Amino acid sequence: MARYIAGRVGQAVGVLWAAFTLTFAILYLLPSDPMQLQLAAAGIQQDSLPPEQYAGMRHRFGLDEPIWAQYWHHVAGLLRGDLGISLTQGVPVTQLIGARIGQTLLLSACAAVVSLVAGSALAYLATFVRFHPVRLVLTRLPALGASFPQFFVALFLIQFFSFQLGWFPATGTQGAASLVMPVATISVLTSSVLAQVLIKTFDEALGQPYIATARAKGLSRSAVHLRHAFRNAALPAMTILGVIVGLTVTSSIVVETVFTREGMGNLAQQSVLSQDVPVVLGVVTVAASIFVLVNLLVDLLYPLLDPRISYTGGRARPPAAVADGGAL
Repeated sequence: MARYIAGRVGQAVGVLWAAFTLTFAILYLLPSDPMQLQLAAAGIQQDSLPPEQYAGMRHRFGLDEPIWAQYWHHVAGLLRGDLGISLTQGVPVTQLIGARIGQTLLLSACAAVVSLVAGSALAYLATFVRFHPVRLVLTRLPALGASFPQFFVALFLIQFFSFQLGWFPATGTQGAASLVMPVATISVLTSSVLAQVLIKTFDEALGQPYIATARAKGLSRSAVHLRHAFRNAALPAMTILGVIVGLTVTSSIVVETVFTREGMGNLAQQSVLSQDVPVVLGVVTVAASIFVLVNLLVDLLYPLLDPRISYTGGRARPPAAVADGGAL
């Protein structure tokens, strides 16, 4: 048990380090100079500044150091909980993220709940309906929903529900109404991914011997689906819960940009354009932390939800019957 937890925590730290390092490398491989971008955005020519003043500005943000020294400076600050100072706004990155993370987490939480309900309902109906044409349509819907680009879904919702019907505001973060279309945009993808997994596990569960036994006892189809098939089909789907939450967080970058929401996604988009390295690193680190923490929590809770899972050799393993293809 202790080996398993230590291994999962180590993997989570490794993912965080890889995301941080890859982002840092990509930003510093860009041909432009962050300081020159800031001066250009302020309408200041570099040649108009005294060399000492320009050198002092670069020194303030550590841009005059070698790349390896800048990398170590960012890593050391991260270990202390210090994400640095924004190049464009001159304030701590933690302050910028703290002012916006609430909106992003609210959007992600609402989208995760809607995705869980919608994906489970669609999978239930797709495996419960007997009329083949309807069942065929329901089983194809998740693949269709997952194929639509999110910016296309967002623009369609804005055009139809905002411009034509006037039901919801097209932009902004004011009130619950402004959450409806962003949540729907994210949920189209995430609920489709969840429904695809649940439909497959539903079909596998319905073919198990214990389902035939439950039917032989006289239970109704709905009781068999809910009390037996759904409970067993939902356990494998738990493994992608972390992926679903990760998708809701990463999708906020596109969604918040399209809907002009004041969240972390919008902050990341603006910071990438201005090459504000500390802010981009901070946003990526926070987003990756949320992703790995949720996945770590799922990994640790899964054996508790399914007591048949045992720990062997530092990792979670199913019992022999399950590993050999036996009934769940």
